[in-house]
Amino acid sequence: MTCQGPMQAALEEAQAAARRGEVPVGAVVVASSGAIVARAGNRTRELHDPTAHAEILAIRAACGVAGSERLVGHAVYVTLEPCAMCAAAISAARIARLYYGADDPKSGGVAQGARVFAHPQCHHVPEVYEGIAATEAEALLRGFFAARRGRS
Repeated sequence: MTCQGPMQAALEEAQAAARRGEVPVGAVVVASSGAIVARAGNRTRELHDPTAHAEILAIRAACGVAGSERLVGHAVYVTLEPCAMCAAAISAARIARLYYGADDPKSGGVAQGARVFAHPQCHHVPEVYEGIAATEAEALLRGFFAARRGRS
């Protein structure tokens, strides 16, 4: 299955991250008009920054474009279920919709683990759509980690 639009752009960012030796996660932020306003892939190793997850980088860039810390009406597409840190950033930015691909049973913060949006302290809960291009996202991750372990 070939996916289109924003999730395809997120997958392209994940592929670019893998080529840089980063865990292949990509994210894009889409304005209410449907235009992609920011895109990023993981850069934690490159930037020596544990917060340089694809979602955080894309949200920062989109906030710069918007001239605001709030991205009301925007959507985030990400190839992997956001961790707790990224889910909290999505909430803080007041993003309207989250679309993600692969589940992350180890570090997920939306449907797995911390379930950030389910906490009473969470001030904003986006609409969440999971499993978007999950097969493609999972294949990228499996291939990346298999190669790192010396198996292809």
